[in-house]
Formats: sequence, C-alpha cells, structure tokens
Amino acid sequence: MSPIRADSLVLYKTRPARVLVVGEKIEIELEGSQTKKVRAKDIQLLHPGPLRSLSELTSREGDLQTAWELLQGTDSRLQELAELMFDAFSPVTAWCAWQRVAEGLYFSGTPEAIAVRTPEAVSRDLTAQAAKEAAERDRGEFLERLGRAALEESDRDRLREVEALALGRADRSRILQALGHEESRENAHRLLVASGYWAPNHNPYPGRLGVSLEDPRLPLPELPTAGRRDLTHLEAFAIDDEGNRDPDDAISLDGDRIWVHVADVAALAGPDSDLDREARARGANLYLPECTVNMLPEALTEALGLGLQAPSPALSVGLRLNADAEPVDVEIVPSWLRVQRISYEEAEGRLDEEPFRSLYRLTRTFRERRYSRNAARIELPEVSVRLVGGEVRLRPLPRLQSLDLVTDAMLMAGEAVARYCLEREIPIPFATQPAPERLESPADLAAMYAYRKQFRPTRLSVEAEPHFGLGIPCYTRATSPLRRYSDLLVHQQLRAHLGGGVLLSRAEVSERVGGAETAGGNLRRAERLSNQHWKLVYLRDHPGWRGMGTVVEKDGQKATLLIAELALEAKVRLRSDPVLNDLVKLVPRELDLPALTCYFRARD
Repeated sequence: MSPIRADSLVLYKTRPARVLVVGEKIEIELEGSQTKKVRAKDIQLLHPGPLRSLSELTSREGDLQTAWELLQGTDSRLQELAELMFDAFSPVTAWCAWQRVAEGLYFSGTPEAIAVRTPEAVSRDLTAQAAKEAAERDRGEFLERLGRAALEESDRDRLREVEALALGRADRSRILQALGHEESRENAHRLLVASGYWAPNHNPYPGRLGVSLEDPRLPLPELPTAGRRDLTHLEAFAIDDEGNRDPDDAISLDGDRIWVHVADVAALAGPDSDLDREARARGANLYLPECTVNMLPEALTEALGLGLQAPSPALSVGLRLNADAEPVDVEIVPSWLRVQRISYEEAEGRLDEEPFRSLYRLTRTFRERRYSRNAARIELPEVSVRLVGGEVRLRPLPRLQSLDLVTDAMLMAGEAVARYCLEREIPIPFATQPAPERLESPADLAAMYAYRKQFRPTRLSVEAEPHFGLGIPCYTRATSPLRRYSDLLVHQQLRAHLGGGVLLSRAEVSERVGGAETAGGNLRRAERLSNQHWKLVYLRDHPGWRGMGTVVEKDGQKATLLIAELALEAKVRLRSDPVLNDLVKLVPRELDLPALTCYFRARD
C-alpha cells in the first residue's frame, strides 16, 4: 500500500477528500473547501495522487460490465478495477471505480479487498431494484391521481390506511407522510373527502367511536300468551313524535287510576338470552340524523311495539296519586291492549277533551310536587336534526303541554316501579343524581345555562338514592325497554318476580348495568358529535345564513352565545363588554367540517 502523502485522494466516511498536510494528525480538504484534521485510521487511501483539486473528480461511465465479467470468481483491488474499467489508474478513475463498489451491486468490500458479486446475486438485486423503481413510479402516479381526485378502484384499498387514521384505528399514515401532512384524524378526513374516497358530507363519528350501524339479526322466540290481563277495554294512547318507529309506552286513565303501559320486551328477551346479550353489548338504540340503529332486532319492535299489533302485549303499571301526589296502590301486570298512536301535536289539540284533560291535570299535580322538591327547571333550546333525501333539516322543538304530560307520566311510572321494587327487595338499577352545590331557580337563558353546568350526569346504582334534577326521591328508568338496556333489565327483574322466577343479584345487576352504560356512553357521544356534524353541514350548505345568539356566559369581551334555531353554542369576541341575555346578530366566519368547528362573528 502506498503511503498517504499530500495531494493523495482518500475516502473519509463515504465522501472523497484531498490530503493537505501529513503530520501527527492528517489535515484533509472536503467538498466545499472545508478542512478537517483526522487520524490516519479515519481515512482510506484511494489514490496516491497527485490530486490538485476535488473538482477534478468528474463523473465517467467506464466499461463496468466487462470488468465485472473478467473478474468473476476472483477478488480484486481498486487499482485493478479502475484499470479494467478505464484503461488507466488516476484519482478520477479511482474515484469513479470506487463509487461502483460503494453502490454494492456488482462489487463490495474495501479499496484493498474488493469482492466480485456472482451473477445470481446481481440478478436478484437488479430484479428487486426494478420492482422498487416500479413501486415508486406506481406510488407517484397514485399520489398524482389523489391530487386530481381521479381515483381508480385499486386506489381505494391503498386509502384504507388513511381511513384507519381518520377513524381513530391507527396513529400513522404513510400516505399523509408522503404528502407532507401532519398525521391527524382531521387531515385524514380532509384527504379522504378531497380525493373522493368519502362523500363531502361523510359522518365519521359512529365509525370513530366503534358503534354498529346495523340492526341485530337474531331469531325471536314465541311470545307467551298466557297470564295476561285483558285491558283492551281501556283507551290507551301511545303519544310520540310524528313518524316514530319504536313506540314503547302508552297511557290510559281508569277513573282516578293511571295506567302506564310499556312494551313487554322481557317476555322475549330474558336474562342471558341471545337477545339480552346483544342488547347489553349495544346499551341502547342509536339515533342519528341519517338513521336509527336498534339495539334489538326490528322484528322484535314489530311484534312488541305498542299499537303495531292488535292487540299489543304490554307490561302495565297501574297507580293512583295520594294527597301528596305520590304514586300509591301500585300494580304491575302483563296485559293485552288496544293502542291508538298519536303525535304530540295531535294530543296538544285534544287537551280539552277527556281523558287528556284529566291526565294533564294529574300529571301537572305530580310535576308541581317535583318542583316543590327543587326539580330543575332548565329549558335550553333543542332542535330535531334529520337527513331527508340528502338534505339536512333542522326543526326547533316547541315546548308542548302534551310533551309535559307524557314526560311526567313516565316519571310517575318510574317512581312507582322504584318504590314497588324497593318495598319487595327486588334488585334493580335506580337512576340517581346528587344535588348541585347551590340551589337556584333560574329565570332566564343565561341562568339556566349556568345552573345546568353544576349538575353531574345521572348515575345508575343498585342503591336507591334521590334524583335531584327530577325532584324524585326514588326513581328508575322503566318505560323504554325497546330503546335502552337498563329499562329492559328492570323489566326482566319484574317479570321474574311476578312469575316466581329467580332474581338476578345486586352484584349481577350492577355488573350488567356497568357494561351497558359503557356501550351506551359511546352511543350518546356518537349522537352528539353526529348532530354537531350535520348542523355544520347545514351551515355550509346555506352560506347566506344569518341568525341570532343569546349571551349566556362572558369572559371580558369574549362571550358564549346560544343560537336557538341551531341549538348550537358559539364563542364570539364582541366589540364591547357583553351583557348576559343580550341578543347578538351572527354570521358564520369560518367553518371546518373535519375539525367540527364553526367560528362566528357579530354583525351590525
């Protein structure tokens, strides 16, 4: 090996260098005229020189193929390889030959010991390299189609990784990385819409929260017909929203006795049946603007929904109100009914008729008793959000006396069932809510908004404690077994008691409620986020929208406003210090559907 001297060509790491001075340490010049002192072991000699400038190292092709073929089956050195490729050994040819070695395709090793790779190894690498280049071309063409929103069918498979990120099932996306985008659910959503993979209005929240969008498909057992009381002589009214498809409660009046009839779901969905396990896993019905997804098969609703069959099977709760408006003389029986289905609007127009007049009087008495126990009177704006023919329709929900009638009748039945079970030591999930830190009687929208923030969510427990917000000392949810699993669980316990069967223990009830509540929590969140999504779609599709907001909270010049016609909160900076309950004219300023945000500004 020749000694390293000034103007030698050496290899420093992977780049060429020219030796300037040889001493205790060797000073070298790197590309860009940078100099550096290194140890002898840090460099490898490629050519003894003289090399006057690194700029002399121009690129040359040489006869690589011939050199490789001649050297098959042998080892070589850099000088021999350079001479075979270029018929000369100079700093320039040495550097060009070394670059071919460094590539690792035909040769490998060090300047003093170059290994010649076999034809099989080279062929294998060339094939892999060609495949890699083809994949890179294909990827480039895919990204180009993505930018033009001109997807081919095979592209949809590739975009599943982006969809997984958009739905929260993955944290990374190579496609977003390749495009230089931050890997976030919002950016994934934007890309999927921009590319045409998702429709512009696609609602990602049910998928993101892992809730099913399909009704369960399970066979139904035969309905037991024996042991039912015939109540078909009573007028029974199922009062609900227009177009409701799962009527699970109805009301009758028999003298001074109120009957609340409930779909007898536990007659078919007994504890630990396939139907029970399915309902428990889902927790409740899912109500989205675009669809309703049932926790139980649709065929079960058709069989048990009140008024959908004549007669209808029910579990009926009969009660009277004592002088203190408390439910007494409670009776619970399986029954047969003839049910008339009417809307809240129709019932509103019949409140001067019997039995609606008397029913309203009795339920109002019950409501006044609840208010005397500090039941919360919070009436914040509500809207119905529906997707009809691809169009978002918003309908403010009016405050109807008929709705109050039905609400209080159901609460009355819930208290009656809770008392009935407590007296007989039947374990059920009681609905409870603690009192807020301070009691108020809010009289305006801002006060109601502030008061609501004090309340904690309703909790289900096997311990019977008061529900403060409802003003009821002992309460359970028992009137929606088609829609909510905890109600079905109450019915299963009632049926076991009435039939002399084995009751579930308190621990079993608590465990089942816990699982259903977890699933139900995801449903409620999916509903809330979906409603917000479709409200923003409505605003996007109505660019001329102008509206009013009520100031319900303030922080300096920043204010939280409630937009009644949208039932939507907005944080807005105002020009002057806002006054609670003032009305402010609003116009949308910026809307970001994937981020689920809409910013408003005050207008003159």
